[in-house]
Order: sequence, then structure tokens, then C-alpha cells
Amino acid sequence: MTQQDTRRGRNETAEERADRMWGELIQEVRVAQTGVQILFGFLLTVVFQPKYAQLAQVDQVIYIVTVVLGACATGALIGPVSLHRLVSGRRVKPQAVRLASRMTFVGLVLLLATMTSSLLLIMRVATHDGYVPYLVTAVVAWYLTCWYGLPLWARRKYSRSGD
Repeated sequence: MTQQDTRRGRNETAEERADRMWGELIQEVRVAQTGVQILFGFLLTVVFQPKYAQLAQVDQVIYIVTVVLGACATGALIGPVSLHRLVSGRRVKPQAVRLASRMTFVGLVLLLATMTSSLLLIMRVATHDGYVPYLVTAVVAWYLTCWYGLPLWARRKYSRSGD
């Protein structure tokens, strides 16, 4: 077998690879951006509802933490767009892709935290039952499995050594 016969992958330059990875990253960010922006928008309206003043102190604190987490997630997930705009044409796309990828990962972690605290707040206000922490924990476990566990398992199982 020749090296060409065993070669797998793309025949692309570093610049072509950066272009491809940038396109893939932006498609992924679009999905997360939409979700976090909708969630953040709804969160911003809660404080203006009459029932907000009736919330227990701990629920108001959970709400404030949730809004701050949502704002941070929004910033991290919109950050790659600003990064691209500010460095476009400067011949730093491979570095920009790495930085944008890190921002996206941080944004997803913050989105997980935002969704967790939102769910906790909603379940506390809606039910006042003792099973709320268990339900929230189960949902977070599901998020962790879908967002991190399965992708990391697939990466380990199907990646070639040296990648």
C-alpha cells in the first residue's frame, strides 16, 4: 500500500482548512446564538412582571444570577462575529478560528449554566416541591450527556491517534 492509499482526510492548505473550519464554526454558533438570545430576551422581561416583587429573596438572587449568566453567554456567542469582522483580511484566520472556537465553548458552558439556573428558578416558582433539585439535576445530566459526553466519546472512539 502506498502512502496515498492509506491517506485519509482532506488535501487542503492551512488557509483552506481555516476557511472550512470558520464556516463550520459560524454555523454552529448560529444555532447557539438563537437559543441564548431568545432565552435572554425572555429573562429581561421577568423583572417587569408584577409577580417579581413577590418572589422570595433567594428566587430574586437566582434570577439576577441567571440574567448575568445569560448576558455573558450572549457575549461569548456573539464574540466570534465581532472577532471575524475586526481581523478580516489581516491573514490571521487560523488564529481567529482557534480563538473563536474557545469563545464558543465558553459560551456553551455559560448557556448550560443559564439554562440550569432558569430551570431552577421556574421550577421553584411553579412547584415549591422538594423534587425540584432532583429534576434540575436530571436535566443538567441530560445536557451534559448530549453536549459534552457523547461528543467526547465519539471523538475518542472515532479519532485517529495523532489527530
